[in-house]
Amino acid sequence: MPSEASILATPSATAEVLGRFGLAPKKHFGQNFLVNDAIVGKILALAQVGSDDDILEVGPGIGTLTWALAQRARSVVSLERDADLADVLAYTMREARLFELVMCDALDAGVPELEAALRALREREGACALPSKLVANLPYAVAATVVLRFFQIFPFLGSATVMVQREVAQRMQAEPNTKDYGAYTVKLALYAQAAGSFPVAAGNFLPPPRVESTVIRLDRLAPERTPDQRICDAACTMADAAFFARRKTIANSCTAYFRSRGADAAGMVCELFAQAGIDGSRRGETLTCEEFIALGAALAAASA
Repeated sequence: MPSEASILATPSATAEVLGRFGLAPKKHFGQNFLVNDAIVGKILALAQVGSDDDILEVGPGIGTLTWALAQRARSVVSLERDADLADVLAYTMREARLFELVMCDALDAGVPELEAALRALREREGACALPSKLVANLPYAVAATVVLRFFQIFPFLGSATVMVQREVAQRMQAEPNTKDYGAYTVKLALYAQAAGSFPVAAGNFLPPPRVESTVIRLDRLAPERTPDQRICDAACTMADAAFFARRKTIANSCTAYFRSRGADAAGMVCELFAQAGIDGSRRGETLTCEEFIALGAALAAASA
């Protein structure tokens, strides 16, 4: 790894760029700019960014991580929703050969937006493909939602190496029978598994956030380990139902969940648990992902 991962990853460089454009970090966008070059290098190493990689980034900010990615990857597509940063990124990324900025909210982005960005890249000068890796310092307010959504809607995405709030990273890799294990953990585990992480202290950002951070890498499960989409969707529903009333038994929690949605709940829930071979007197946090898949398969069959 070169001694300098990003020319922007210092307090002075970040302040200079912001000052040049008359900007300051915006709290409502969750802007905390990374100013430690060593952390940028560790992110690149954990993500295993190489010259054949096509990268997707969310929330590039002034381009600190973006610049480093563009030096090593084949192409980088970055999604940014703060219109004030378009000119900043045009400046900081002006020498990047295969970089495309898409001004949009990551919660709304889909395959068409990425394909349009790729067409623009190819027209300029190069071979590139739909991104296989998400590498990003994510806005913390939407980080969990973005990661799960991208694994669900972008099947070509093989891994996600992301900076998130420490508590979110704990939920992402929690084990059954722990306080951090919940519906989100189950849903994410249907698509990906943790493959490494490291902590990042608040002092590595400008301004420092009021929370501690973690960079975590998640690798997509092999196709043979992933249920078909109908079962995945049904398993996600069962995870929401199981943790609808976390302190209740899973049968009572699921009954309350489905009843709140107008379903004839009691008989349906008993049948689902019988089909899946699961004791309804257990609590949701004791069930493994495989058991939620079994419940999902039962729900999908009942709904067919």
